[in-house]
Formats: sequence, structure tokens, C-alpha cells
Amino acid sequence: MGQLLSAKHLFCERDDRILFQNLEFVVNEGDILHIKGPNGSGKTTLLRRLVGLSGVVEGELVWQTELSQPSGKLSTDLCWYLAHRPAVTMLQTPLENLTFSLALHNALPKQEELWQALETVGLRGYEDVPASSLSAGQQRRVALSKLYIAMPNIKLWVLDEPFTALDVSAVSQLEARIEQFAEAGGTVIMTSHHGLNHTAVKILDLGDAQ
Repeated sequence: MGQLLSAKHLFCERDDRILFQNLEFVVNEGDILHIKGPNGSGKTTLLRRLVGLSGVVEGELVWQTELSQPSGKLSTDLCWYLAHRPAVTMLQTPLENLTFSLALHNALPKQEELWQALETVGLRGYEDVPASSLSAGQQRRVALSKLYIAMPNIKLWVLDEPFTALDVSAVSQLEARIEQFAEAGGTVIMTSHHGLNHTAVKILDLGDAQ
């Protein structure tokens, strides 16, 4: 499989403190890149730079042509980005949240697929309950449900602490889904304090780049 991303000479400073410098890495199709580091080491900042939401990180990012906009930034139409806080509209139900997220990517799956995704993440019976009435773990599952919809155009997942607020069974299920996506040729870039035991996992420790 080919190279998806090349990062060179990345540098980030915050409040007169260098978070990382001379950071370089390569991500290939099918990789799972696990970004590690202590709290405050710049993990979320780096992810936001990768998806074009922050200009704080200096350096060179070169995306594969297929994933690159004319500006050179990542084409978010081909990527799922899940932030540390779940992007869930509290007044909407899980079904409405999932439908809206997919519509932003011009995807209109069958109703059965939506219900199946919500059932898979353990939200059966909560499909029509406002997200504001759900627990933190259930809200996280709403955000994650999109990962269980077949989206051939999505080549990359960028996940910031995806296991937060999940119970043991949900963590195991998400691990398996991440591995399945990578084995099918998808690429995952993620932060987590939770380790992944998979042959495709590459470790990037920001604690070593200070």
C-alpha cells in the first residue's frame, strides 16, 4: 500500500514551552498510528493541525494527492474526525445526529443501516431519546456510530481519545472495528491512553520529541 502522509520538521510551542520539535513521521495506507504522550504534550493540537483546524503547529505536511485539496490541506470529505469531546447535538436524538453527520458527507444510507449502526454501538432503544438525556458514554457512542456505516469514500479516521467514557465491552468492540478498517486498507491516526495490540499499529510518542 502507498504512502498517505509525510510529516517533516513539525514544531509546536505553547506559553513559551516547546511541546515538540523536529517531529517527523510517515503514515501509509492501512496503518494505525497511535500518538502517545503525557497530558499537555500536544496530542490534540497535532491532530487538529492534521485535519486543518489549527495553524499552531509549524512544519511540512504532505498528503497523498487523492486526499489533498488544491491548498495542500487534507480533504475532510474523505476523512472522519472525532474530537476529544463528542460532536453531538444535545437536542437531537442519536438517529438524527447520525443522519446529520452522514449528510455532511453527502451519504444517504438506508434506514436499516442507520438502525443497525446504532444497535451495534449499544443504543438500541435510545434511537429517539434526546442526546441530552444520555450518559457521557452513550453520547460517545452516538459520535462513534458513524464508524459502523459503510463509507467507501472515507479513507482516513482521525480519532482523539475515542475510548473515553466507554465501558470494557465497548472498548473491545471499537478496537475490533479499528482493526477491521485498517485491514480493509483504511488508515487510522489516533490518540489514546489505551494501548492497541495489533500488528499494524505504529507508535508516535510526543514525549520523545521535546
